[in-house]
Amino acid sequence: MNSEINLKIEGVDLVQFYGEHNSKLKLLKAAYPSVKITSRGNTVKITGEKGDTQLVKSKVEMLLRTLKEYQELSDQTVKDIIGGSNPFDNKLNANSSENIIVYGRGGRPIKAKTRNQKKLVDAVDANDVVFSIGPAGTGKTYTAVALAVRALKNKLVKKIILTRPAVEAGESLGFLPGDLKDKVDPYLRPLYDALDDLLPPDKLDHFMSNRTIEVAPLAFMRGRTLDKAFVILDEAQNATTVQLKMFLTRLGPSAKCILTGDLSQVDLPRKQHSGLFRALDILGGLEGIGVVRMDAEDVVRHRLVKAIIKAYDRSDEEFDEKRKKEREEKMAAEEAKKEIVKED
Repeated sequence: MNSEINLKIEGVDLVQFYGEHNSKLKLLKAAYPSVKITSRGNTVKITGEKGDTQLVKSKVEMLLRTLKEYQELSDQTVKDIIGGSNPFDNKLNANSSENIIVYGRGGRPIKAKTRNQKKLVDAVDANDVVFSIGPAGTGKTYTAVALAVRALKNKLVKKIILTRPAVEAGESLGFLPGDLKDKVDPYLRPLYDALDDLLPPDKLDHFMSNRTIEVAPLAFMRGRTLDKAFVILDEAQNATTVQLKMFLTRLGPSAKCILTGDLSQVDLPRKQHSGLFRALDILGGLEGIGVVRMDAEDVVRHRLVKAIIKAYDRSDEEFDEKRKKEREEKMAAEEAKKEIVKED
């Protein structure tokens, strides 16, 4: 049974909705060849079998809602929605001012985009030390830096200290060319990238030159007292227990601290163990310390990042099961050998 649906596209820029040269409309047409999709002005006409037209109608409405709430609609987002993704799963209302963390360059509002990012904001408001744990792409570092900039702008702290373990060089950076800044900058680049997005270049340069904002490797924190500061330890999974204890005991009475880490990406040498596992185990229940765990649903990068993380998680579970089975079989074989020896 044929059906015809006419949808009004209102409240958005039509070029943003249709795309340059109707690129986004062409993606819809390619995905649903049995349905005729045409546009005239702010009207999209959908013609075809009733079930197919209803499906396309739901996709067009989702695209319109996405553009209205997030003020952007990329070709990739169109592909994601066509493929069945819902951009509002685990996402917060983009129009709500309640989710604004701070205003970045050019007055652009920087917001918590997912429920767990909002949990991180709330946890930092309620605690002095917060662990933010989760896979790549979940916005851990960016949200943490935004919170630090907010605290500095609101004069809650006098400085921001951003640090990372320089694990690839084993905290021994001498073999790299250049001066100290040249040696450590490659490890700290993600922190600079976040700052670049949050502060105008002249203000960032000023803050860096007078050490209001300091970016340094974790090894450089030894012996210091970090007070009246918002301190972020990024990539905390690459710190040993000794390093983490050293870092956490640097905090002064007026300091705020966020430790971010991905427990699935430990880059320490084989004989060294991540201190983050133990820190979470022994500190997670202490008053004043918060723990926020993020997962693949918080990923705000390319849609494939979420799929990649889930695939690795499944593979890790299968590998763990395989190793468990092998250990059980080995133990059973050893027990069988003991029984044979006893009989002899």
